[in-house]
Amino acid sequence: MHYVITGSLGHTGKPITEGLLKAGHTVTVLTSKAENAAKIEALGAIAAVGDLSDGDFVTKAFADADAVYLLIPPNMHVTDWRGYQNHISDNFVAAIKANDIRFAVMLSSIGAHKGQGTGPIDGLYDLEQKLTLVEGLNVKALRPSYFMQNLFAMVGMVKGMGIMGSNFGDDKVILVHTNDIAEAALDELLRLDFTRFQVRYVAGDEKTGAEIAQILGGAIGRPETPWIVFSDEQNTQGMLQAGLNNEIATKYTEMGVALRDGSMQADYMANRPTLSKTKLADFAKNEFAPAFNA
Repeated sequence: MHYVITGSLGHTGKPITEGLLKAGHTVTVLTSKAENAAKIEALGAIAAVGDLSDGDFVTKAFADADAVYLLIPPNMHVTDWRGYQNHISDNFVAAIKANDIRFAVMLSSIGAHKGQGTGPIDGLYDLEQKLTLVEGLNVKALRPSYFMQNLFAMVGMVKGMGIMGSNFGDDKVILVHTNDIAEAALDELLRLDFTRFQVRYVAGDEKTGAEIAQILGGAIGRPETPWIVFSDEQNTQGMLQAGLNNEIATKYTEMGVALRDGSMQADYMANRPTLSKTKLADFAKNEFAPAFNA
């Protein structure tokens, strides 16, 4: 089988690539950085260097693929996030059609059932919808929850103010480690037994903001660290002061509102999966604490 992997050698792309190669398959990995080509080839994969915003590149890179892993890479400089996501999505769809690809596993997100009011996730809803319209394509949409790695943003907050927080956190936050996402994606890509459009939620832990602060704080010797639920304005201003542009800050705050009011996690709650293996305590000990003490 020939697989095409988008997302370069990122949190999910590298372990997926390694798993597919170990199983004896041919893998092409798309990357926007020429310096990654040697690393990709060292794994035994084929490197395709180019920009996902270039439709011709994507179509050529998808040639002869039996299945693709679709990931819209983050772009923290865009001023129209959903527009950017839809441009990449349209290139994916055109490449799939041109090459008559029959299987796609896409990295979506919890909250992608909504379509509005979830900030950066709205564009993932759009990609899901576009893929459902491709005749003959079988799609597995992975909807992981809030990445544990996002909590690295708390390091500076603890050091600078002695707190953790965001504009959500009173209720349970569904959390997942990217290793568990990669494992789920690899499982789906190896089996390819899904038909038409199916959703798979991926989550490893469920904690309130206070519990998150207690666990992360405990790992760094500061178990008394409080979790503060900021106002939406405070949240936006904090991100602007951290150097994010208005579009990114506003969209992340919007996502926080959807977490806070429960709408982002509603479909997950109605279709709760078996929790994956990595827990917040594992992340706190093995990754957060070393990052804090670096």
